[in-house]
Amino acid sequence: MELQKMSNGHHDLSPSRIPENGFDALENLTDGDNFLPNKSNGMTETQFTDFEGKTSFRMSIFNLSNAIMGSGILGLAYAMANTGIILFVILLILIAILSAYSIHLLLKTAGVVGIRAYEQLGYRAFGSPGKILAACIITLHNIGAMSSYLFIVKIELPSVIQGLMALPDNSTYWFVDGKCLIIIVSVAIILPLAFMKRLGYLGYTSGFSLSCMVFFLISVIYKKFVTECSLDHSYNETAVTENIHNTTDDTCEAKFITVNPETAFTIPIMAFAFVCHPEVLPIYTELKNPKKERMQKIANISILAMFVMYLLTAIFGYLTFYGNVKSELLEMYSKKDTLMLCVRLAVLIAVTLTVPVVLFPIRRAVLQLLFPDQPFHWVRHISIAVCLLILVNLLVIFVPNIRDIFGFIGATSAPSLIFILPGIFYICIVPKEKEPLKSRPKIQALAFVILGFIFMIMSFTFIIIEWVTGKKASGGH
Repeated sequence: MELQKMSNGHHDLSPSRIPENGFDALENLTDGDNFLPNKSNGMTETQFTDFEGKTSFRMSIFNLSNAIMGSGILGLAYAMANTGIILFVILLILIAILSAYSIHLLLKTAGVVGIRAYEQLGYRAFGSPGKILAACIITLHNIGAMSSYLFIVKIELPSVIQGLMALPDNSTYWFVDGKCLIIIVSVAIILPLAFMKRLGYLGYTSGFSLSCMVFFLISVIYKKFVTECSLDHSYNETAVTENIHNTTDDTCEAKFITVNPETAFTIPIMAFAFVCHPEVLPIYTELKNPKKERMQKIANISILAMFVMYLLTAIFGYLTFYGNVKSELLEMYSKKDTLMLCVRLAVLIAVTLTVPVVLFPIRRAVLQLLFPDQPFHWVRHISIAVCLLILVNLLVIFVPNIRDIFGFIGATSAPSLIFILPGIFYICIVPKEKEPLKSRPKIQALAFVILGFIFMIMSFTFIIIEWVTGKKASGGH
């Protein structure tokens, strides 16, 4: 970023001197830029050197909540069936608290150096290798998330259209071909949203996406009171009938604590339920009146809102089907049910509108790596979005096991983004004069990093077990 220098040699950081280059204005920052403290009333406060944000508090909550909300919500009822209600609630509370603490570490570290870019934090901690590592992890993780979302569209949208139009399952029309549909969705919906200059503009679509998920939640709650556990209530009526008639009498009883081989699989899945860390700093960048406390409040509200939605979905989904619930909750409902077809469509809309939010941090990482000193340019901004969507579409169309591949990558990237990198950045960047290595905050950060490696090892172990045994655990984020 070209900052005007005053006669005393310091950078002029007044709003009139800060270029408003949109979301990617931060990309102009070079690795050697200095971030000067601003003394006010005897207190030293960090002065951010990027542009002045314009996104409101509410829109920031919508964007961050949408980033948190993933397809993993469909597997939480299954997770509760394999942990029990009490253990599930305890685990979900702990994971929500850990996620909020992780964001606290990121924001505090960003405040120390006065910058709001994940990649630049990596540079401050480890130089160029740290910057490259952070950018690559964000890119791989978010491409995996985009692929997962579009894979859901490819599989589910054709069946929704068939159900709403009363078409037979063996229809060969082009508008029920999943490959054609994801291309249409990408070009007509995702691409125009990805062209937006600022992430803050997506607050409206994020709000609509969350509304779709609220409709999903309300429908799940309603179905609990109109569905009997002993009735056939899955699209695969024969399989469910056999399952129910051959189970024990306590199949339709709620379990408060359950421990079985599947319990261990659900723990790392739940640990990644609040992944939003690649989007935290970009949202912070565009926030109006940016302060650490203000951004932390946005994070806390978003996590709390998603916690409530996750908990209610899991409880009512579980109490509808109990031990019969599948790893994908929507599979339990009949495809002939018009309400649930509309719910499926709403979930697909929500998933689709999440893709542009996930794409923004990837573009930012690519710009940091390839064009770190270049000012914002529309051609570059649009070209990266087009290339990313083409890549993801090709992966989803031609690689049938793409979810398994990125599931393995996610086992590395998710714990790195949530636990490992925020903790390491905090330890390395916060000055020893301010917080010695043996201080309580840095010991807590170290414990947080160790916890991340534990989750990573658990995830790798369970993925290998799945590949060897051919057994699938519940879906991830």
